[in-house]
Amino acid sequence: MTSQQLRTAMEAWGPSVYRLALCRLQNIQDAQDVYQDVFLRFFQQSADGWDGERTKAWLLRTAVNRCTDLSRFRLRRRTIPLESITDLAAPPEQAASELWEAVASLPPKFRTVVHLHYAEGYSTAEIARILSIPDATVRTRLARAREKLKFALGGDEYE
Repeated sequence: MTSQQLRTAMEAWGPSVYRLALCRLQNIQDAQDVYQDVFLRFFQQSADGWDGERTKAWLLRTAVNRCTDLSRFRLRRRTIPLESITDLAAPPEQAASELWEAVASLPPKFRTVVHLHYAEGYSTAEIARILSIPDATVRTRLARAREKLKFALGGDEYE
């Protein structure tokens, strides 16, 4: 792979990789580590002939795997809660802020599919391919995540 291909991939899909890692790990430093590691691994790949969607799917799948590795193997250490970085971001609308705080409280498997579906715009079939799980599992996780969010946000059963 050439450095130009790497640069192009980082410009095109770097923000998606970083946002996914941050959503999954809820820690800026860990998300930065995942971002760096994913693109280092991508640079070592022979990705000749890959189209844009295949490259993006590979990058996101590698990010998910790396996040899982960090969660599983890294020693517990003091982390910065996601709420403490809200002052670094642009001030969100109150409703959107509440919603994404509720999303951040979901278990990782739900948080990941919600992020990929709503923030990144992937269909359930595409998410299933990225995460290597059945389509039905993605739909179930989305439905369960919606129910948890509805409960967390005080939604009415008749809404």
